[in-house]
Amino acid sequence: MAGLLPKDIAPAELAAAIRTVAAGGRVISPALAVAALRAGPSPLTRRETEVLRLSATGAQPVEIAERLFLAYGTVRNYLTSAVVKLDARNRVDAIRTATESGWI
Repeated sequence: MAGLLPKDIAPAELAAAIRTVAAGGRVISPALAVAALRAGPSPLTRRETEVLRLSATGAQPVEIAERLFLAYGTVRNYLTSAVVKLDARNRVDAIRTATESGWI
């Protein structure tokens, strides 16, 4: 990860961050870094994290299954497990929670 910024960043700050990342640097919001540290370790397994990360890219469970050489049902089980562990309403909410916590 090269950059971690809040959604409501000022346009000038965003432009500066993009230039920094394009030049090979890293930009991390101090507030988000503190929030990630407070969130503690991820409750997700390595595989749940991997499946949730791929889901966050827009990949559907069947695509994730093909990429990871898993059965479709196994991917669905990992996604369901991640939703439950993160006390999320659905997959999108689980992705949001995991992203905001710095776990994916």
